[in-house]
Amino acid sequence: MRIALVSDIHGNLAALEAVAIDIRRRGADQVVNLGDNLSGPLLPRETAQWLMASDWLSLAGNHERQVLELRPGRGGPSDQYAHAQLTEPEFAWLRTLKPWHRLSDDVYLCHGSPRSDHEYLLETLDGSALRLATAPEITTRLHGEGAPVIACGHTHVPRAVRLGASLLVNPGSVGLQAYSDDHPVAHAVQIGSPDARYAFIAQRGGHWQVEHFAVPYDHGSMAALAEQRGRPDWAHALRTGYMP
Repeated sequence: MRIALVSDIHGNLAALEAVAIDIRRRGADQVVNLGDNLSGPLLPRETAQWLMASDWLSLAGNHERQVLELRPGRGGPSDQYAHAQLTEPEFAWLRTLKPWHRLSDDVYLCHGSPRSDHEYLLETLDGSALRLATAPEITTRLHGEGAPVIACGHTHVPRAVRLGASLLVNPGSVGLQAYSDDHPVAHAVQIGSPDARYAFIAQRGGHWQVEHFAVPYDHGSMAALAEQRGRPDWAHALRTGYMP
């Protein structure tokens, strides 16, 4: 059983299509999407329609919840733009997405952590600096979840951690390789490359293994679109994998 893990597409249809081609080339038995699918200044409606037409299992991330809860004059510009572009079929689809899913006895899926869609599972903020979380920090955030594989997204950082009998995997972000956030404090996450990220997990010899992939795509077109939408921060992140 080879399972492809994708996450944090953020409306980047060009990156999504490139990753989908690479997944088909490598051969996956199932594709799982860990959420934060649409929010951003790119192509939220078109990305939703692509996912709706696919056979992928998709979760809701914190941005799906935020888009659905958005009220006039509230929320950040990325959620506001996505909300304004969606129509009732896309909203109806968003409402069907779950924040977590147990794919099998072996594989547990979430966006942030098992206890929150907005919590970093494998990284910790020390002031404004992001570091690998300690084993006790991760254990607390797992909230008792002990599946052999626990997959998460949210931080956009490709990562694999073994903790006890569990393999914890973040596939990285398909659509955005750098971002800034003010929760819980102001900080930036930077991957340092514009390539789209995803991962494969598979069980071999009784052990779960992970492979991470970086896929080149036409990031220039998405950066130009971000500039047209008045988001130079996104344009720089899409071109470079760094924040300006």
